[in-house]
Amino acid sequence: MDSSLAQRAPSPHLLIILFLSLISPLCGSINQFCDAGAEYGKLACGAAATAPTSKILIKGGTVVNAHHKEVSDVYIEDGIIAAVQKNIVVADGVKIIDATGKYVMPGGIDPHTHLAMEFMGTETIDDFFSGQAAALAGGTTMHIDFVIPVNGSLSAGYEAYVRKAERSAMDYGFHMAITKWDDTVSREMEIMVKEKGINSFKFFMAYKGSLMISDELLLEGFKKCKALGALAMVHAENGDAVFEGQTRMIELGITGPEGHALSRPPALEGEATSRAIRLAGFVNTPLYVVHVMSIDAMEEIARARKSGQKVIGEPVVSGLELDDSVLWDSDFHTAAKYVMSPPIRGPGHSKALQAALSTGVLQLVGTDHCTFNSTQKAMGIDDFRKIPNGVNGLEERMHLVWDIMVASGKLSVTEFVKVTSAECARIFNIYPKKGAILVGSDADVIVLNPNSSFEISAKSHHYRTDTNVYEGRRGKGKVEVTIAGGMVVWEEEELKAVPGWGKYIKMAPFNYLFEGLERADAMYLSSLRAPVVRSSIHTT
Repeated sequence: MDSSLAQRAPSPHLLIILFLSLISPLCGSINQFCDAGAEYGKLACGAAATAPTSKILIKGGTVVNAHHKEVSDVYIEDGIIAAVQKNIVVADGVKIIDATGKYVMPGGIDPHTHLAMEFMGTETIDDFFSGQAAALAGGTTMHIDFVIPVNGSLSAGYEAYVRKAERSAMDYGFHMAITKWDDTVSREMEIMVKEKGINSFKFFMAYKGSLMISDELLLEGFKKCKALGALAMVHAENGDAVFEGQTRMIELGITGPEGHALSRPPALEGEATSRAIRLAGFVNTPLYVVHVMSIDAMEEIARARKSGQKVIGEPVVSGLELDDSVLWDSDFHTAAKYVMSPPIRGPGHSKALQAALSTGVLQLVGTDHCTFNSTQKAMGIDDFRKIPNGVNGLEERMHLVWDIMVASGKLSVTEFVKVTSAECARIFNIYPKKGAILVGSDADVIVLNPNSSFEISAKSHHYRTDTNVYEGRRGKGKVEVTIAGGMVVWEEEELKAVPGWGKYIKMAPFNYLFEGLERADAMYLSSLRAPVVRSSIHTT
């Protein structure tokens, strides 16, 4: 992949296919090139193909989008979905996948990852290739990673991550963190949005002394995001209070992983979430709260959404699945692997987050995939504050969300697509290129067998780390085939990830959350009844 991160130009043959897909209603029905039963290994109505292409036909599965499902065939050519209809007939040379009795869905999109991230004196063990390869084995075909500025410089951070991503095996996008504020950062934010395809900026309200920003910076950042049409994101914990909590635990002689959870209780996540929501409301800009881990934070989001404020809440798989009892394990290495921020919470929080996801209070599921091996985690063996924060999830997300939410009846299959891909694509302005199985969409597709079982283990996962926080977890619903960019990369338990195959996806500003903001601003101004015109008469 070249340094410009430009996407691959479509072939002339593909342009013909896309053109035909646009005029297909004239041939009889939607998503058809010609009449039903046309031979899709050839061009329009029997014209011979002019060049060899990547061709795949998925037959007989239930095709699932966020708002609709139906039994249909899916024909893929040159990395694009070329047809979705029943009884597609193909010429020789087309790979056929039988999906009878299975679900054919958009590949997952993980909105929250940290690959090759330098953090807490080390670097995450998964780079862009290993992390993405694992994701593909689990049915995720795109992710959005967080660029960390270099000494506060957004441009330097961006270029560093371009280099990190050169061996990408699947498509990806970037968020950008903001760690300081000045005129240069403000100008660089414009460059990131207008030239680099970044439409979201993250502000850390925690990690005092490193990534944490002040309320003053948060306000400046929110205002700039609004002006650029970029989505403001927050890691919501009260960093000052967390620092105090950490000091308190050390003074009490609590140095193990349990001290991590005790030092940053749910109340501190709830307070910061509330503060970020109110400041975003004051500026009147949409807000995205990452890794919602507690009832406290979820309730603040629910309250804001009920009032009409545009707030997105993102739970992560670890928060939906685990409870904090693991942090009290007598073995340090076992307990330490679960250290992340905000922490995994006590019993009851996960069930509440599941309910919030099922009712729409929370909108999409991420992972906060940020992996360290046992040796790295042991950096904090005498002081929990030095344990690198982060857990795995890229490979497990689709399976666990299916088992936790769909197999249990909390979500429908269409809602599963919404929370694992479609809503992410909408929020970050790449729908329906991503997050849908529609004519013209990218051929990022999975085949999921609801009757097949999975078991998670560090011995069989595809990460570089030697531990897995879901060790031994079993469940129903397994991704049997993953297609990324029109290439079969996971089939029959065989991973065929190719370094350099992935491409950078630029994301445009002003997503649907920005609709109506100008009207709201105008109503606010008209409600002020100010300035008051007062008499200039003075008495002596």
